[in-house]
This record gives sequence, structure tokens and C-alpha cells, in this order.
Amino acid sequence: MNLSRYIASRLAGARSDSFTASVTKIAKFSVGLGIAIMIVSFAILEGFRYEIQNKIFSFGGHLQVSKFDTNNSFEGYPMSTSTGLEDYTKIPGVSHLQPFARKTAIIKTDEEVLGVVLKGVDSTYDFRGMRANLVSGSVMEFNDSAASEQIMMSQLMADKLRLKVGDGVLFYFIQNPPRMRKFEVKGIFKTGLEEFDNVYVLGDLKQIRELNQWPDSLVGGYEILLNDFTQIDTVANQVFEKMNYDLQLEKITDTYAQLFDWLELLKRNVIIFLVLIIFVATFNMVSTLFIMILERTNMIGALKAMGATNAQIRKIFLHRGLRLTIVGLIGGNVLAFVFCAAQDYFHLIPLDPENYYMETVPIYWSWKIWLGINVVTFVLTMLSVLLPSLLISRIHPVKAIKFD
Repeated sequence: MNLSRYIASRLAGARSDSFTASVTKIAKFSVGLGIAIMIVSFAILEGFRYEIQNKIFSFGGHLQVSKFDTNNSFEGYPMSTSTGLEDYTKIPGVSHLQPFARKTAIIKTDEEVLGVVLKGVDSTYDFRGMRANLVSGSVMEFNDSAASEQIMMSQLMADKLRLKVGDGVLFYFIQNPPRMRKFEVKGIFKTGLEEFDNVYVLGDLKQIRELNQWPDSLVGGYEILLNDFTQIDTVANQVFEKMNYDLQLEKITDTYAQLFDWLELLKRNVIIFLVLIIFVATFNMVSTLFIMILERTNMIGALKAMGATNAQIRKIFLHRGLRLTIVGLIGGNVLAFVFCAAQDYFHLIPLDPENYYMETVPIYWSWKIWLGINVVTFVLTMLSVLLPSLLISRIHPVKAIKFD
């Protein structure tokens, strides 16, 4: 039998009304609450990041290739589909390529007038992100020959124009000569991001080609989707090397820099907060073991008098610290799981969409993050346990036995 482990287990059965028992409960609670707060904080942070990024990606790819244009207009110059774009799909990390074009328009109803940007897409467009934002209706349907007359607009626009799914609406295009088109509202979406909800309407790319009198070989640009968003800089450099001299490349992190900077700032604040929580949890563990050692000074002296080494006695308190840490981690993980599950399924905590771009606190389930937090907390807590255990070597048997 392992003597150190046996004595540690006997110490765990201390009277519930003893001072050590009270301090032990505080240590367990501190570790458990700390790990729960860290897991929930990361789940919420990643939830914000995941939801906002998906909303942005639903309107644009990670990378955008278009004709070089110094006017910075919404429409821009057209580019040919035969510019070696098939080479982009061979770049590691690129998952999808989709054409688009934009054209400014004015929506007119019987009571309202609204300026918008019609973004034309085709059947290759990735609607997965848009489906998650749908409030009513469905995504657009495309025809093989004629241009589709279906559009998708935001809930914000629909409310301003008093439109609903199935309604017809007139679009006026300011060009020479002016053109008018009647479209049917097929779907209504809501992202909560005013940069999109106030501006963009999704329509058929063929409509823009007809309005601009473009052949099928011209588009406004291409959006490139990646398998891993974190590799955007690496892939962007490879795409840039393959581009023609008259094209330009934009990263979505630059186009919507204010949103990504906000997410980065939020991440930095959360990390500072988590460092403070870990410090408090480890400090409580150190304090608990110091108290345990002082309360068991007589026992330490007696064990030394019977021939026990410092290492053997040190292992007793290391086992106690290990037990406290494991119990705290288990309790904290259970608490975090219950909270995250309740919020994810029942949406208990609401948010103001105008400030947070979503109506409830989001939860992102990542077992890698959970495991990482547990491992880091366990390692740091156990390292902190070594500090008070060094006090044992300074205890002398004769003085310890007389200690009161």
C-alpha cells in the first residue's frame, strides 16, 4: 500500500466542523467556480466570434477578387471569367469559388423609397450562412435560361417598405437609359449587422448582366471561401501571386475591419479576466495547503521522528492537493455544462441586437477548448501545490511535536 496516499485519504475524512474541512470546501469551491467561469467565458466569446463571422461570411467570401478600380464604388468594373480562376481552386485551403456583381438601385413602394445595392449571385452561391439568418420565406431559386425575378431582403428593409414574403416590389436603376424591374420577395433575413441589413438585397446575377448588357463571360468579381478562416493571410498571399496585374484582392478582415477589431478586443479582455481567475484559484489552493500543513505540524513531526522522509510527507499533501483539484474540476465542468446547455437550448439570457448583433447570448461547443482549459488549470494548480509543500523540509521533529 502507498503510505502517503493512505494517510492523505485518512486526512480527507477530517471532521466536517474542523477548520481544515471548512478551508477545504472553500478550495474546492474556488477551483470549481473558476473552471466553470473560464469555460463559460470562452464558450460565449467563441459563440460571439462564430455567430458574427458567419453573418459576415453569409454576405461575402473570405477573399474577394475584382477588377482594379480607384473609384471605390459599389458597382466597379466587370472582369472576365477566363482569367485563370480555375487555378485558385487548386490552392490548398480554398474550398469554393462563387461569382457576383453589384448594382445600385432605388426601391419604390406606394409609401416609401429606399436606396439599396442589389448583389447578383448565381446557383453556385453558398447559401448555408444565409439560411441560418432567414426569418421567413426561403432562399432564391434559379432558372437555367431566364433570369430569376426572386430576391432576398433584410427584415429591416421589409419593415421600412412594409413588405412580406410573396410581395412584388419595383426596383429603379439609375443608368442611361433608366431601367425598372419588378421582383418578388422570396426570403427575408436578419443578420443584426446594419452594414448588411441596411444596404444589400440578394438577386440573380443574370439580372445585372442584362441591365449592364454584359455577356455571360463577364462578372463583377469572385468570392473565395476557405476551409479554415485562420489561414486567410497564407491563402491570400498565394492567391495574390496567381492574380493578373489588373485585378485586386480584398480580405474580409480588411473590408469589415471594425467588426474584427471589436472581436479581437473582446478576446483580449476575456483573456485578462481569465488570468485573474486562475490566479485567485491557485492562490486559494496554496493558502489551503499552508493551513493544512500548519494544522498537521504535530503529525509531521511525529512522522519524521518515526523515520519518514521529507519526500514521503510532501507526497501526502500533494495527494491532498490532487484530490481537491480533481473534485473542483469535476464540479466546475458539470456546472459549466449545465449553464451552457440551458443557455443554448432555452436562450435564458437575452441581448440587445442593436449593440450585440444578436438577440441572445451565443454558446459555442468546442471540446478542444474545454480540454485545454482543464489541462491548463490542472497543471497550474498542481504547480502551485509544490510551493507550500516545501515548508515541510523546514519543520524539525522536536519543535513540531511540541507545536501547539
